[in-house]
Amino acid sequence: QVQLVESGGGSVQSGGSLRLSCVVSGYPSASYDMGWFRQAPGKEREGVAAVNSRRDTAYADSVKGRFTVSRGNAKNTLFLQMNSLKPEDTAIYYCAVRSGWWLAPALEPPQYNYWGQGTQVTVSS
Repeated sequence: QVQLVESGGGSVQSGGSLRLSCVVSGYPSASYDMGWFRQAPGKEREGVAAVNSRRDTAYADSVKGRFTVSRGNAKNTLFLQMNSLKPEDTAIYYCAVRSGWWLAPALEPPQYNYWGQGTQVTVSS
């Protein structure tokens, strides 16, 4: 059974930083992409950042230059370093897995097969 567990969420003031982590277990292959998504109250889930098996990365325009996504050496871990946080970054952040080997990482939620439970990030002004 594939499981994704996120950690590292919390509350910070505007301009602060947080680092999210995600660990994947039970996946039967080493070929999969990973991504971070977020969903704010009343809004659709949106892609934030993603990385493929080759460690190519993709970012939403709203977070470019502020967030950095990376995979651990073991490839089953995913990190999101969030700097210069803004109140509009407030959301539940989800980690997700996209099965298979892909030339480029994707930011569209329907492309992903497995999801974590999410971790809350709250940024106050």
